[in-house]
Amino acid sequence: MTKPLLITDCDDVLLYMLTPFGEWLDKEHDIEFRLVSEDYANSMRRRQGDPEVGREEMWELLRSFFDGAMHTQPIADHAHEALRRISEEADIVVLTNLEYHRQQDRVDQLAKFGIHFPVYCNQGPKGPRVLELLEKYQPSVAVFVDDLGFHHQSVAEVAPAVWRLHMHVDPDIAPTVPPSEHAHHRIDDWLHGRQWVLDRMRAGLPADHRADDTITA
Repeated sequence: MTKPLLITDCDDVLLYMLTPFGEWLDKEHDIEFRLVSEDYANSMRRRQGDPEVGREEMWELLRSFFDGAMHTQPIADHAHEALRRISEEADIVVLTNLEYHRQQDRVDQLAKFGIHFPVYCNQGPKGPRVLELLEKYQPSVAVFVDDLGFHHQSVAEVAPAVWRLHMHVDPDIAPTVPPSEHAHHRIDDWLHGRQWVLDRMRAGLPADHRADDTITA
């Protein structure tokens, strides 16, 4: 019999990302970062005014951050213990939206925190990649954890049997992020999120089995 599968994001789920990124933008580029939407370009303002930060420059800044400042990302509270506990009953993979050439960088980064699970890089919505992972692992039940609502929408559209937990672990930013209507539940820390994940895995039922358990909170 196959095991359950946890598919978890990394940035602002396992490791803090937006706060270190904002600190780096302030120090290195004199740019203020204050999250107002999932479009990060709209959340950046030059302290000296114009020109505005466009989407192309935003991507360049993100690449520069991951080139030189990944080491500033701390691990989220309770993440290590939660993964250790879940791994006793399930397979775990990390599905991260980084450029493919950064896969080993992310593997090494997580290893420094004692996290040793397969890492898969992705570009764009994560639904198609989740389908590939389901085909590869053939899990008895699968749970997807991510901080971005459009990824939950993508997974809901192509893999509705997957349980979807919306999580943003940064306590300074999470209150500004509305719960995703495409996730089954919202929990912003691994201390409580771990139990929600394990409960779904132990029940052994796909997410589309019970329509009354699709709660956002």
